[in-house]
Amino acid sequence: MAILVTPQTRVLVQGITGNFGARHAQLSLDYGTQLVAGVTPGKGGQTFTHHDHHVPIFDTVAEAMQQTGAVASAVFVPPAVAADAILEGVDAGLELIVCITEGIPVTDMLRVKRALTGKMTRLIGPNCPGIVTPGEGPDSHGGCRIGIAPGYIHKKGHIGVVSRSGTLTYEAVWQLTSRGVGQSTCVGIGGDPVPGMSHLEVIQLFAHDPETTGIILIGEIGGSAEEEAAAWIKVHCKKPVAGFIAGSTAPPGRRMGHAGAIVSGGAGTAAAKIKAFEDAGIGVAATPSEMAETLLRMM
Repeated sequence: MAILVTPQTRVLVQGITGNFGARHAQLSLDYGTQLVAGVTPGKGGQTFTHHDHHVPIFDTVAEAMQQTGAVASAVFVPPAVAADAILEGVDAGLELIVCITEGIPVTDMLRVKRALTGKMTRLIGPNCPGIVTPGEGPDSHGGCRIGIAPGYIHKKGHIGVVSRSGTLTYEAVWQLTSRGVGQSTCVGIGGDPVPGMSHLEVIQLFAHDPETTGIILIGEIGGSAEEEAAAWIKVHCKKPVAGFIAGSTAPPGRRMGHAGAIVSGGAGTAAAKIKAFEDAGIGVAATPSEMAETLLRMM
């Protein structure tokens, strides 16, 4: 089992003809992802070719879904039009949209958030590494990779990973894989102020997935998402959860890395988040290098 995507998930790439979209489309195909369509307005009828893969390009998401059965998309389009690309996917009825784009205006994301209300579409991101459900093959080949995460570091298994930080997602995954421990699904939710899926929503999916036996939750300063997840875990989650909070040395009022990683008015501090984790029975890693060990000690 896995959450959100499986090796059978049919994926399209919005922005497949740009350099960045094309490169990661190639890497997803190499990983064994069922990448069945590309979407670039004005380039419908063309073909994206990589080795022996020939992926048709469409002008619209709706047309791509109708012709290929795609249910999920990766968004690799510039910030100014990224929200419109997400909204097109929502209107077309995609099950999952993974937006990699960084720098989308907050006002645009508020518009997206409103549009998602009451819809079946789930959004991961923006400004995120995306999602990987590892496959059975060597280097977890044959899984589903949507986004920019390096596929080869993953290994099929039973640990769920959810993180606001892209690089710390990879670090946690590699620590697990290096110890021979595989992952069910790894989700990088991104660090923007107005995200799609939250830690809590992903944790709830892991908690209800029968084959996920433990969870690594990586947060960072700013906002209250980690505290909300911890409060739910304390009451509802029976699986072992280990966590790490990045940014404990950040001065108040200084944005650190992610647009959402800022402590303001005393809220969103690392200390408050760590206390919430400890109160919920979440094992807290003192440094990033101890994330996997902290979880494995609890299992």
